[in-house]
Amino acid sequence: MRELLPSDIDGMFELDSNPEVHKYLGKCPITSKAQAQENINFIREQYHKRGIARFATIEKSSGEFIGWSGLKFNTGDNEALGSKRDFYDIGYRFIPRYWGKGYATESSLTILDFGFKDLKLDIIYGAAEIKNIGSNKVLQKIGLNYIEQFLFEGEMINWYELKNEDYAKTMS
Repeated sequence: MRELLPSDIDGMFELDSNPEVHKYLGKCPITSKAQAQENINFIREQYHKRGIARFATIEKSSGEFIGWSGLKFNTGDNEALGSKRDFYDIGYRFIPRYWGKGYATESSLTILDFGFKDLKLDIIYGAAEIKNIGSNKVLQKIGLNYIEQFLFEGEMINWYELKNEDYAKTMS
């Protein structure tokens, strides 16, 4: 994983223009490389404003951009989920041909380690539409605990959390 770069535009366009990728993300895939560039710029701005954002995920064997994974600080200014505000959430998004290979789990475990050990976060949250079986399985597999369901933009969302103290117990 590495910082997302402007040169990742082709990969970001392939990722975010795919309707299957956006099936559980509001069903609004992008339609232009200009939009992909806006997404990259938004993420890069988060690095500078908040010191953390999603990271480009590169397949070791091929060197190919396969998607992104990382933490995001949600403040509530059009980023948060409903009434959820001021929290760090773990997220991942991969090009479909890389699904089912363990990349979401592998990268998320690395991100949890970074968040708790390097950033010293108290809690990391995760959210997934209840119908998104794959994403729910990843969040549970990496140790996040189901807390509740809530309605967001017409969809039911599962809300998860993992506390640093609980993470530390599982790592010892």
